[in-house]
Amino acid sequence: MKFYIESERIGFSVWDNENEQCAYLLWGNKVVTKYISVTGNMTEEQIEKRLEKEKNTYEKHKIQYFPIYEKESNKFIGCCGLRPYDLEKNIAELGIHLLPEYWGKGYAKEACLRMIKFAFETLSFEEIFVGHNPYNLASSQLIKKLGFEYVHDEYYAPTGLNHPSYLLKKID
Repeated sequence: MKFYIESERIGFSVWDNENEQCAYLLWGNKVVTKYISVTGNMTEEQIEKRLEKEKNTYEKHKIQYFPIYEKESNKFIGCCGLRPYDLEKNIAELGIHLLPEYWGKGYAKEACLRMIKFAFETLSFEEIFVGHNPYNLASSQLIKKLGFEYVHDEYYAPTGLNHPSYLLKKID
């Protein structure tokens, strides 16, 4: 498999017609979506819209929540990537969604660190924004391990909640 970006164990691809069934595997999993959707799950229509949004973001900005694979096995493990947050201030938003069988194995931290490097070194973003569902303690811990600093709570429409939100500034 050819990857757009790589880390030690993870290959980052781009959403296309050949891997879009992976989107249904990921966002159709209620364990994955319980913290990213107000209802706790996503319908087929919502998954299709999300996938289309990712493809459009890539077309327009060359970033997206990239589908990610375990390099050794080529198994799909989730998505991790960037989307525009505040382009006037040169801030990207970082996000990650993993299939449950890959939780607690260091993949989230490895993928996020690679995206942070990509955002700062390749894309020249000045800051990276991230938020998390207030009930998702694992995300909170990961964000702190990555060095992000809390800035405020921000309303996130897909969950209907105020999410603790953080920034990471580029260090020259």
